[in-house]
Amino acid sequence: MGSQIAVPVKETFFISHGSPMLSIDDSLPARHFLKCFKQKVFTQKPNSILVISGHWETSEPTVNCINGLNDTIYDFYGFPEQMYQLKYQAPGAPKLAKRVKELLKSSGFNRVHEDNNRGLDHGAWVPLMLMYPESDIPVCQLSVQTKKDGTHHFNIGKALAPLKEEGVLIVGSGSATHNLRALRDTAGVASWAMDFDNWLKESLVNGRYEDVNNYMTKAPCAKIAHPWPDHLYPLHVAMGAAGENAKAELIHHSWSSHALSYASYKFKSQPK
Repeated sequence: MGSQIAVPVKETFFISHGSPMLSIDDSLPARHFLKCFKQKVFTQKPNSILVISGHWETSEPTVNCINGLNDTIYDFYGFPEQMYQLKYQAPGAPKLAKRVKELLKSSGFNRVHEDNNRGLDHGAWVPLMLMYPESDIPVCQLSVQTKKDGTHHFNIGKALAPLKEEGVLIVGSGSATHNLRALRDTAGVASWAMDFDNWLKESLVNGRYEDVNNYMTKAPCAKIAHPWPDHLYPLHVAMGAAGENAKAELIHHSWSSHALSYASYKFKSQPK
């Protein structure tokens, strides 16, 4: 992409971004994990970043194609005022946006759209602000389709796998469990959340990706862990983009609010 020499990227990631409070709350272990991301988890500096966030839903795949700096979208309500002052003004990645569109179309996704105005929602900018605080790496965002299934999103990921060879870091940003009505300020973890989270980990680390694609019928407590699929579909994209026989690894695990898992995963591509 551009004049930069592309160093291939061997991993894709799924980050559970949990609550928007991640942006300011130092008591959350996931915040410290993300702040150490480029020192301890992924030390290579990518040419650009493609984020698939659970907070952008469209009926057909859409990329944000921004010349100049991405706007910071405050798509959360009733939080401390200081959070609405935070800015993450990473450059847009219009060349990457066009490449995403091209790859999806060549893989049979016939209708792919560009949005020339939308910035980064908090599913993108909150984790990126912690991972790459210099905000100097171009960022493009891709939407999810909540009326489609896990396999649709896995296949989007498969179509985007060549981006890794072009130095692009692919990050799915969602949540391993995401039932906001079940959150409580109490100690302990809800048994249904634990059951789903454990099933997801076992399925991923053992390479049962087909089961994860069909999580609604395969997983325990799927409907209560994810009443809507928007925050799990970014995982399917990251999983698909890692390529054949990719190895999944749990790279962070913590809980907050009784039922919100911050489980995050690395998918490492295997040599052909």
